[in-house]
Amino acid sequence: MTEVFVDVSHKFSSPLEAGDDLAEELADSFRLEYGTKMTRVRSGDDLTAYATVPLPISREILDEYSVQTLPHTMRTSDIVSMKIKEEDISEGPFYVVDLGVLVRKFEQWTSLLPRVKPFYAVKCNPNEVIVKTLAHLGAGFDCASQGEIMQVLSYGVHPERVIMANPCKPASHITSAKNLGVTMMTFDNADELHKIKKLYPRAELVMRILTDDSHSVMRFGSKFGAPPSSWVPLLKLARDLGLNVIGISFHVGSGCMSPVAFTEALRRARSVFDLGEKYGFGFNFLDIGGGFPGVDSASVSFTEIALAIGPVLEELFPSYVRVIGEPGRFFAGDTHVLAVSIYARRQISREASEEIPNSDDLRYLYYVNDGVYGSFNCIFFDHAHPEPFPLKQTKGASLHRSKIFGPTCDSLDVVCASHALPELDVGDWLYFPEMGAYTTAAASRFNGFKTTTFFYVYTLPTPPIKMD
Repeated sequence: MTEVFVDVSHKFSSPLEAGDDLAEELADSFRLEYGTKMTRVRSGDDLTAYATVPLPISREILDEYSVQTLPHTMRTSDIVSMKIKEEDISEGPFYVVDLGVLVRKFEQWTSLLPRVKPFYAVKCNPNEVIVKTLAHLGAGFDCASQGEIMQVLSYGVHPERVIMANPCKPASHITSAKNLGVTMMTFDNADELHKIKKLYPRAELVMRILTDDSHSVMRFGSKFGAPPSSWVPLLKLARDLGLNVIGISFHVGSGCMSPVAFTEALRRARSVFDLGEKYGFGFNFLDIGGGFPGVDSASVSFTEIALAIGPVLEELFPSYVRVIGEPGRFFAGDTHVLAVSIYARRQISREASEEIPNSDDLRYLYYVNDGVYGSFNCIFFDHAHPEPFPLKQTKGASLHRSKIFGPTCDSLDVVCASHALPELDVGDWLYFPEMGAYTTAAASRFNGFKTTTFFYVYTLPTPPIKMD
């Protein structure tokens, strides 16, 4: 734990005065909430109340990335506005990354799925601060390539905390994993087994099986996963080659909307465990993959899925079976807020709307400095629907159908095709919450544009204390 001082003066209904004493019960409340104490320090003629709060991330991360500690009650718009003012930002774009959200997600996972060790899917968002924080918390890592493995290991992660969860790997990447000491890797076909036999016969292999992914936003079954008809031939081949198959993995697809998809996949995995025993394998490892929703607005919550998974795991898999999962968007999705500025605007008259293609009912075209070739690639690759929020307060203002373009010269660079917004001016800001998953990871520099500015904060949960 790393101790930081947090200003909590705002919790008092009246300003602190010299000579005020903190009530003992107030200090006890902070101890109960944070496991620590509350103190008072002088600032000029005023007194400021501070809580000494332990954070479960390293001092090195806090210092190296200038992580700012903020109250959990601070609104997203206020955080974005604060950063624009503090950093004197005229255009942007930039991200605000909340490590407090990340830590609370990790705590939620370990609370609801205590038996399943999270192996973060690096492909979702390889941001070094996200990866370093999860490493400090004790997570493992799902890596798909040599590059991802090297990144994770460079942060001091032990190779035992890495699985190469790509069933079809280039030979050079298998050799690299061997040289780096990463032993666990997946397969789903015979050619991969022959390749591994030649290059890394001592690897610990995990057979990825095909499951129903029809409930997911992004389906993987057409590309990965051994179908039932291949299970016996693959197990026989692995046995004949003298390879060490330690268990089974599956993936119900990215952004799964059904708890049943997970429970049915678990039952299918159990049947393959039984097959493995028949062919001489003593499986002791299960990888339940990813697909867990990352934001509270998802139609099915992580809590619902976790509560469905837990009992089935206990029913089907003895305690000696090591279980991992591969959450990506669950950890990263809600950690990032993207702020963009409007650098150009076109107002469309009713007459002009009849002349401009696909502009019926549109009144404004806004041009912002990030787009689908950058952070908003998630619109194409992840079927995302980012929602813009104006930073400028416009309570009671009339709303107009508006279209938001990204900065490139491509007319396909459309962030929002039609969205109700108040009238905005050049220089105004929009912010987009929930932009942490499958955004920056696939961003390009097309036309010379790229979002590379990140600010890090840690929002704290607020103790439920009433201050009189």
